[in-house]
Amino acid sequence: MTDRYTLDKGSLSKEILLLLAILTTDSIDELAQRSPERFTEINWEQFVQLTLHHRVYPFIYPKLSRMQNELVPARVSERLQREYRRNTVQMLQLSGEMGRIGGELAKLGIRSLFLKGPVLAEDLYGDISLRTSRDLDFLVPMKQLHEAEALLLRLGYVKEEDFESILGDWKWREHHTTFNHQDSKIKVEVHWRLSPGPSTEPDFDELWQHARTSKLMGPDVHYLGREDLFLFLAAHGSRHGWSRLRWLLDIRQLLLQQPDYAALAKLLKRYNYEAAAGQTLILASDLLEAPVDSRLSALADKPKARRLAQLALFYVARMVNLHNPPLEPEVKRHFKYYQPAILTPWHQFLYVAGFLYPYAADAKTLPLPKPLHILYFPLRPFLWAWRKVTGTEK
Repeated sequence: MTDRYTLDKGSLSKEILLLLAILTTDSIDELAQRSPERFTEINWEQFVQLTLHHRVYPFIYPKLSRMQNELVPARVSERLQREYRRNTVQMLQLSGEMGRIGGELAKLGIRSLFLKGPVLAEDLYGDISLRTSRDLDFLVPMKQLHEAEALLLRLGYVKEEDFESILGDWKWREHHTTFNHQDSKIKVEVHWRLSPGPSTEPDFDELWQHARTSKLMGPDVHYLGREDLFLFLAAHGSRHGWSRLRWLLDIRQLLLQQPDYAALAKLLKRYNYEAAAGQTLILASDLLEAPVDSRLSALADKPKARRLAQLALFYVARMVNLHNPPLEPEVKRHFKYYQPAILTPWHQFLYVAGFLYPYAADAKTLPLPKPLHILYFPLRPFLWAWRKVTGTEK
């Protein structure tokens, strides 16, 4: 790591700094010998809570189990051991279900790409027990979305939500829908986009051209190519403020695999993700000592990338779930600034253009026959203003 990736980490506690150091070391004993001060005056309960919040405990526990010194209290290792074992059982269960769903989709001729879950753990970490997953996410072509949803219903899943929509806006405003299995309690998210719109991204056919097949889970479990995976993980992490270190750890593990950097640079430029990628590289390098190839270093040199990376440290320093309201006032204010800041000018344009596209609320405000729904385009600003005046706009 060079100074070009160094951020102001003054807001980070001793506990989070120790967590970062353990994530990047091969031996906690060597870390303790080299920097014993890192282990002093630590609130160990807070340290445990940080490992759970950031979902890195399965990666840390094996290191603790090999530790010889007594700088880390036994109760910490014992707690993480319980969580590690519980997660391993859950990952085995998810692995079985991933294989079953992949097989059923293949029987119907539905192409699918699993985005996260056990297949990502196996690819990035070489062991499904070293990463957490709470659900299964897979992507299908839009034209086969209803077939995939019908399959999940036949397999015993229940759809969690139905989107209120008009003029098909759900196809780009949203990017997945959620199903829950009543018996196994497994949650599945079916995607038709990588990220919520309006944004630009590779279509399914392009992603399928670079897809890989899992060696562990069988020929019916396909997942993203390395370059597409980086774009997806960077976009996802940036959108969520990198509020969980597990996402940055995924990036580090992916960079250690040395993807095709020339192809990756072209991909990021084509879909306007250079700023998010620069932020990602700075954070992964400075916090987790991830290697950054010279062909990508220009992305991290951009002032906006550095500004976004520094803004993300606000969330790294806290245990916050940005999409689980209510948020603390300070966090809410910061995210209100952060959310538009991560957008490129092109994505900002698409966001504004998306606001002008009719919403389901417009049809509730002024019901019109379906043949006249096209009139909601010119009426949209007036209907929105009316809801603002009457206090019915959320």
